[in-house]
Amino acid sequence: MIRYALHCAAGHAFESWFPSSSSYEDQRARGFIACPHCGSTQVEKAIMAPAVARTDGAVRVMDEPAPPPAVPEAEPLLSGPAQELRELMRRVREHVVQNADYVGDDFARIARRMHEGEEEQRSIYGEATPEDVSALHEDDIEVFPLPILPDERN
Repeated sequence: MIRYALHCAAGHAFESWFPSSSSYEDQRARGFIACPHCGSTQVEKAIMAPAVARTDGAVRVMDEPAPPPAVPEAEPLLSGPAQELRELMRRVREHVVQNADYVGDDFARIARRMHEGEEEQRSIYGEATPEDVSALHEDDIEVFPLPILPDERN
């Protein structure tokens, strides 16, 4: 495992662990690494010094990580269209939560039973594995993920 000191385009510093350097690069390229402070996926590694083991078993860090580059404070974190999109996603999620039945891990099973006419049709939401979702789609059962906002990941 590798621990990287990271920073986002907004200048927020944070750390994360990765199985390998290539895993970090792959996740970064696919936009899977997001700043826990603002949700930005424009993430870079900060300069780090190696930790050196001493003979007495203690670990000494050679230097402190370099601070992230300065970002002007006058810039908003989200542009107008991005703020509108985030608000729309929040409203969609709230609507589903208020108007559908939460079925938890039984989502795929119940969706399939409703599709086959074994259970009354109603709006539901819950959890499903990627494999369950693929199987539902293969059987022409329409399911859609609920939008997840960056602040929900923290």
